[in-house]
Amino acid sequence: MEQETTLTNADWRLMDIVWDHEPVDSPQLCRLAEEKLGWKRTTTYTVLKRLCEKGYLENDTSVITSLVARQTAGKREGNQLVRRGFKGSLPAFIAAFLDGGGISAEEADQIEQLLQAYRERS
Repeated sequence: MEQETTLTNADWRLMDIVWDHEPVDSPQLCRLAEEKLGWKRTTTYTVLKRLCEKGYLENDTSVITSLVARQTAGKREGNQLVRRGFKGSLPAFIAAFLDGGGISAEEADQIEQLLQAYRERS
């Protein structure tokens, strides 16, 4: 069974910067985090270390690169949410999501297209 590794909000915020700028050297990452997030250098290094320990980032001689793609990270987080919060039921998750505010007609069309493409592949 795959080990669950949940990303905190801070993790996601730093990952977004890395994904948008990689490869990025650590001094530049600190400048970007200060500019975009208002973080001090120590905060950036603390979150960076945690993300390296979780296996999401690599710090190779002060050059930071992602080990996990944005889409893969989102898929992991989404799967964990559905498993934990909705007992693995995607329909229950979608029903709860729609009950919380709904989606636009354009988003509904996009979802229908995704489902149709999935059906055609299966």
